[in-house]
Amino acid sequence: MPQPEQKTDVSGTAEAEGPPKTAKQLEKERLKAEKLAKLQAKLDKKAAAAPAAGEKKEKPEKRSKEVKEAAVYTAQTVPGEKKDLSGPLPDAYSPRYVEAQWYSWWEKQGFFTPEYGRESIDSPNPNGKFVMIIPPPNVTGSLHLGHALTNAIEDAITRYHRMKGRTTLWVPGCDHAGIATQVVVEKLLWRDEKLSRHDLGREKFIERIWDWRREKGGRIYEQLKSLGSSYDWSRVAFTMDPKLCRAVTEAFVRLHEEGSIYRSSRLVNWSCTLRSAISDIEVDKVEIPGRTFLSIPGYEEKVEFGVLIKFAYKVENSDEEIVVATTRIETMLGDTAVAVHPQDERYKQLHGKFVVHPFSTRRLPIVCDEFVDMAFGTGAVKITPAHDPNDYEVGKRCNLPFITIFNDDGYIIGDYGEFTGMKRFECRKQILEKLKALDLYRETLNNPMVVPICSRSKDVVEPLIKPQWYVSCSEMAASATEAVRSGALKIVPEHHTKTWYHWMDGIRDWCVSRQLWWGHRIPAYHVSFSDPSIQTGSNDDEQYWVVARSEAEALNKAAERFGVEVSKIILKQDEDVLDTWFSSGIFPFSVFGWPDNTKDLETFYPTSLLETGHDILFFWVARMVFFGQKLLGKLPFKEVYLHPMVRDAHGRKMSKSLGNVIDPMDVILGITLEGLHAQLVGSNLDPREIEKAKAGQKQDYPQGIPECGSDALRFALCAYITQARDINLDINRVQGYRFFCNKLWNATKFALLYFSGSEKFDTELSASNAVNQMDSWILSRLAAAVEACNQGFESYDFAAATSACYAFWLYDLCDVYLECLKPIFQSGSEAQQAAARRTLYVCLDYGLRLLSPFMPFITEELYQRLPRANPAPSICVASYPSKVSWRSAKIESDVDFVQKAARVIRSARSDYNLPNKTKTEAYIVCTDNAPNEILKRYADDLATISYCSKIVFDGAPPAGCAILTVTGQCEVHLLLKGLIEADKEIVKLQKKSDQLVQTVSKLSQAIQAADYATKVPAEVQATNETKLSESRAEIERIAAAIETLKLM
Repeated sequence: MPQPEQKTDVSGTAEAEGPPKTAKQLEKERLKAEKLAKLQAKLDKKAAAAPAAGEKKEKPEKRSKEVKEAAVYTAQTVPGEKKDLSGPLPDAYSPRYVEAQWYSWWEKQGFFTPEYGRESIDSPNPNGKFVMIIPPPNVTGSLHLGHALTNAIEDAITRYHRMKGRTTLWVPGCDHAGIATQVVVEKLLWRDEKLSRHDLGREKFIERIWDWRREKGGRIYEQLKSLGSSYDWSRVAFTMDPKLCRAVTEAFVRLHEEGSIYRSSRLVNWSCTLRSAISDIEVDKVEIPGRTFLSIPGYEEKVEFGVLIKFAYKVENSDEEIVVATTRIETMLGDTAVAVHPQDERYKQLHGKFVVHPFSTRRLPIVCDEFVDMAFGTGAVKITPAHDPNDYEVGKRCNLPFITIFNDDGYIIGDYGEFTGMKRFECRKQILEKLKALDLYRETLNNPMVVPICSRSKDVVEPLIKPQWYVSCSEMAASATEAVRSGALKIVPEHHTKTWYHWMDGIRDWCVSRQLWWGHRIPAYHVSFSDPSIQTGSNDDEQYWVVARSEAEALNKAAERFGVEVSKIILKQDEDVLDTWFSSGIFPFSVFGWPDNTKDLETFYPTSLLETGHDILFFWVARMVFFGQKLLGKLPFKEVYLHPMVRDAHGRKMSKSLGNVIDPMDVILGITLEGLHAQLVGSNLDPREIEKAKAGQKQDYPQGIPECGSDALRFALCAYITQARDINLDINRVQGYRFFCNKLWNATKFALLYFSGSEKFDTELSASNAVNQMDSWILSRLAAAVEACNQGFESYDFAAATSACYAFWLYDLCDVYLECLKPIFQSGSEAQQAAARRTLYVCLDYGLRLLSPFMPFITEELYQRLPRANPAPSICVASYPSKVSWRSAKIESDVDFVQKAARVIRSARSDYNLPNKTKTEAYIVCTDNAPNEILKRYADDLATISYCSKIVFDGAPPAGCAILTVTGQCEVHLLLKGLIEADKEIVKLQKKSDQLVQTVSKLSQAIQAADYATKVPAEVQATNETKLSESRAEIERIAAAIETLKLM
C-alpha cells in the first residue's frame, strides 16, 4: 500500500498529519527541545573528557588543613655565646626553639660554679652556702625517667638556693657500675664477635670497657645538659678516675688498719651466671603463688619452683624414718643434719640419734634447735649449712660440717656418683626420680614462695660459702642511728626514719668482694714465699694477706710481719674488685680530693643535702654516713630528702621487658611508635622479650610520644611529688604542662604589647600606690604565690610550689587580670595605664622568677625580653622573690566573691549556648548590702570576665531573665530574652539531658554489680563516682534552664 503523504516542517522533522498545535503547545515543545540539546551537549563533553580505556584517572589532591611548622632556632650563634634575641618571639611556643643555645651560654658564663660573683670559694657569704652531689648514674648507656625525676628535683632545689644568693655547688658525676657495665659489655662482645671475656683476658676486656665508656659515657652528660641540670662541670667526677681510685684504695687501707675491714668465709648471694657474689639490692625477690616454671639462663627447659617436696631419711639401725620437706631438693646432697624443735613430742624419742644419707656414707645427727617451726611441713628440717642462711646459723650453733656441693658455675661437685658434674637444676629432677626408686619420696605440695633472682643475669641466686672481704658495720650503724635520733641528721619525709632504724638495728657485716674484672681491684695481696722452708698459709687464712696502697708497701708490710727478706716474698693481688657501693660510699668527699686536705674539701664538706630515691636509703645513704663519720669524723650531709619511685601510668615497675622504660630525651624531643620499637631491637633485651615489650609500647603509646620539651617534663615530675612511696607517671600529664608552657608564652607575648615604648621597669612597687583595684588584687595573689613557693622549697613540698606557680599564671594572671586590663588599655586614663604597666611588669618578672627553678629554659627566654631597668645577666642568677608586703586578705576575699558571681553567669551562658561575643545584661538583686557593695565596686571587672554588656544594681529586673543564685543573699538576673530562640534551645538541652540520664543509668548499674568493689580498680571507682555526681548535678541544672526557657 502506498504511504500517506507527510508534511515536512522547516526543521526537517516529519510530523504526522493532525490538527494544528496551539502557540502554547509549540512554546512548550521548544523549551523541551532546548533542554534535551543542553543535556546532549553535556554528555558529549563528558565523553570527550573521559580517559581512554585502561588509563587511570588522577585523583585531585585532597586539601589538608595547613599546619604551621614549629619554630626552630636558626641563628648562627657559636656555642657558648648568648642567644640572638633580635628577632620577634615566634607565634607559638616551640620547645626546640626555646631550649636552644641557652645551656652552653650558662655554662660558659660560669653561672653554675660556686666561684661566680665571688673572689674565692671560701669568701664569707652572709646568705650561706648550698652543696650537693649527684647520685651518680650508672655508666651503662642512657638515663631513664627515674634519673629525670632525680634531676628535676635536685636542679629545682639547686637553682632555688643559687637564686637565694647562696654559694652554690652541685657536683656531677658517673658511677662505673661494676656488674651492670660488665654484663652489658659481655653481651655486646658475644653478640658482635661471639667472644667471652675469658677469650680476651682481663687486661684486654677492661680496655674494651674503657672504649665503650668513652663512646657511651658522654651521652649521659649530654642528656643531663638537655634536662637543664645546673651542674658545675669543672668538677665532674667518674668513680674510676685516678683521683677517686686513689681515694678508694686509701679508704680500704685505713679501714683495714683499724680493724673495720677483715677477711672471712661466709655465705654470700652467688650468681652462677656472673660467677660473682652480688649485693642484696641486686637480688629481686620474685613472689610466685605456687607451682611455676621459670626460664633460667643455661637451661633449655623451664625449671619448676613453688613446690614443697617431702622425702624420708631412715633412722640408723631402726625401722623408723623422719620425713623432711624442702623446696630445693638438690641441696639434700649437702645435708649434714636433721633439726627438730626440742619441745616437739613427735620426735623426742629420736633426740641424739642419726639418719642415713641415701647417696653417701654420711651419718646425719638429729639435732634440736628452737628455730624449727613445728607447724610447718613435718616439723623436721633438713640442714644444709653451706647453702642456706638459716641452716648456716644452725650449723654454727650445733658445730656441724659445712659441705659445699656446687662449684662457681652451679655444677654438682663432690663424691655423689651419677649426680656429680650435673647442673644444679638437672640434678633436681634426677634426685627426685632416684628418691622415688628408693621408696623415700613421700609427696609434692603446692607452696607459694619467694625465688631470689639476680637482677643482672636473671639467674636464681645460690647461697654459697666464699672467702671474702667484709666491712664490720655494728659500730658504724650505732653512730648512724644516734645521728638521726639526736637530730644531727634529718631524714625527709620523716616516716623513712623507721626504715633507717630497722636497717641499723638488724645490721650485718657488709661483703665488699665481687668476682668481677671491672671495678676497683681490692688492694690486698696474698703472701707466699720462694723459700720452701717457710710455712705458707691457705687462701682463707687472713694472716697471709696484707692490705696496702701499693705493691711496694705490701712487700714492706709482709717482710715486717713475717720477718722475712723482701726477696723471698711472692705477692699475688686479690683478683676480686670492690662492690660498687664502696666507691659510692666515699663519693661525698672523694669528689673534693680526699685524702688530700684540699680547699674544696675544706669549703664544701660536709655537704648540705643528699637527695635520692628511697629505695637506696640503706645501700647508699647509710654507707656514706658510715664512711663519712668513720674516715672524716663528720656526717657527709645535714639532711636527706628521699623522693618516690617512678612507675608507669598503670602503677607497674619500669621494666625493659614491659616496654615501659622511657628515655627522657624521647619525652623532650618526641618519638614515633616505630622509633620506640627500633630502640628495643638495638638493646640488650632478650629476643623473646622484644615482642612482649613492643606490645606494651603499642598499648601505652599508640601514636608514639609527643614532643613535650624539657621544661614541661621537669615541671610535671616535680608536680607529682607527694609523701607517697610511688608516683604513677602518665605522659599525657606531661603533655598537659607543655600546653601550660604555650599559655605562658602567649600570655607574655600578649602582655609585652603593652610595653611598646622605651621605658624600663623595676620591681619596686607598693600596694598602696595601686591606681586600679585589680592591680591590688593581682599583687596580693602574687604575694601568696611567693609565700607558697618559698615554703614549698624549704619543706620539700614541690607539689605545693608548682601548684602555686601554675595557679598564679593560669587562673590569676591569664584568666582574670589580663582580661581586666583590656578595657583599661582601651579607654583608661594615662595614670591608670601607667599603673597597670608597672603592676603587669612586676607580675611577669616575679612570675618568671618563681617558675625558673622548675622551667629554666622558657623563663630565661621570656625574662631576657622583659623591659628590665636593672637586669641580672640571667634569670638563673637573679634573686628569688621573697618577703613582699602586698598581701591583702580583704581584697582577695572580695574578688573571690566577684569571681564566684562571674562563674555562675558564665555557667548559665554555657547552659543556654551563648557565645562569648554575645553580651548579656545582668541585674544584681541582693537582700544584704555587703555583697551588693562588693559587686558594685568591681562592676566593670565583673562585666569583663562574665561577658556582660552592663551590670545593673538597685533596679527591677525586666521579664525574660534567668535567675541565678550566687549566695542565699545574692541573685543575678541574666537577661536572655531576644538573645536566644527558646524552643530550639529547649530541644538541644533536652537531648543533652537524655544523654546524661543514659550515662547515669549505665554508671549506676555498673556500680551496683556484686563484684564491683573487689574487681574494679580504686582509681576507676573514684572516677566513676565523680562522673556520676557531676552528671546528676548537670541534669538538675539543665532541668532548671528548661523551666526558665518555657517562661520566655
